[in-house]
Amino acid sequence: MKIVVTGLRGIPGIQGGVETHCEELYPRIVDETHKIVVIRRPEYVSAGNETTNYKGVDVVNLKTLPGKHLEAFTHTFLAVFYAKRVGADVVHIHAIGPSLMTPLVRLLGMKAVVTHHGPDYDRQKWGKLSKSILRLGERLGTRYANRVIVISEHIQHLLHQKHPAQKQVSLIHNGVKLSCVTPNLDYIHSLGLQPNGYVLAVGRFVEEKGFDLLIKAFAELGRSDLKLVIAGDADHEDSYSRKLKEMAKKYKIVLTGFIQKEQLAQLYHYTTLFVLPSFHEGLPISLLEAMNCDCNVLVSDIPANTEVGLPREDYFLCGNQESLVQQLKNKLSGDAHRCQYDMRKYDWDYIAQQTSAVYDSLITE
Repeated sequence: MKIVVTGLRGIPGIQGGVETHCEELYPRIVDETHKIVVIRRPEYVSAGNETTNYKGVDVVNLKTLPGKHLEAFTHTFLAVFYAKRVGADVVHIHAIGPSLMTPLVRLLGMKAVVTHHGPDYDRQKWGKLSKSILRLGERLGTRYANRVIVISEHIQHLLHQKHPAQKQVSLIHNGVKLSCVTPNLDYIHSLGLQPNGYVLAVGRFVEEKGFDLLIKAFAELGRSDLKLVIAGDADHEDSYSRKLKEMAKKYKIVLTGFIQKEQLAQLYHYTTLFVLPSFHEGLPISLLEAMNCDCNVLVSDIPANTEVGLPREDYFLCGNQESLVQQLKNKLSGDAHRCQYDMRKYDWDYIAQQTSAVYDSLITE
């Protein structure tokens, strides 16, 4: 069975939750009966990650139109025709925007699998037209895909409410792998940090992550003994990312840029508190990573975060600066400590088995 994967920016080493999801998932699926081809947008390839075969997964570069409004759709359109040309049995589309192309996959005689990573039309960066297109992508993907995968119970409930006729919806969670058992301090020292001397946030510089709210709340604390560190960057530099960097400079926030693996593991391992102030998530990998690293966490009370089932004191009111400040004070008032979480359902090997079973179920159709 040949499976072509599209909708993401690519793998390996590319910033984004969907990209991390695919980088961990597909090397665990590829075998003698499952040939995996991931279609990548070459403009996102970083130095050292130019490989065209990642742990057995073929990676194919396809150029597309630039710009955040067009690239996902045009890239998926080209990827679908590429899949037909190379004789793909299944096209797996990630995210609801690219899922606009699901009817085209079926029209060309291939099976379609769609993974719904979250209602992207709730993101602040999109205008009315873009949000309408994203809702259309959700509707077409849900209706025409042979199988639909959702990464959280919240998304599953959302689809059952909006598209009750769709029966083939599989709940397969996001996973986590990052190991934080590290005695190294070299990276945090290079940033001028000390163990338990900073608060950490991780993510792309987009409005729905709420990093501007976090910076304001942290500044209000007036804690000169702690620093705020934000690990991440913008995919496309825009007014929001520029504003965020200006705020960071004003309030002396540490910005690391996009990092992975050992550097990110050190930040999780030695932070006194991980904060996720998001307005919108599917099932945030950064939160799962922080939990896997035994971090003390504080997150917004959006459905994707409350689904994880943290204690009440680990949440604040989404978008409410006063609530965030108060919960930061509560969390940071005592001694730094580690926490233990049950991470069994977020195991990538188990997730790969579930996804492979979805592919295999298409053989008899």
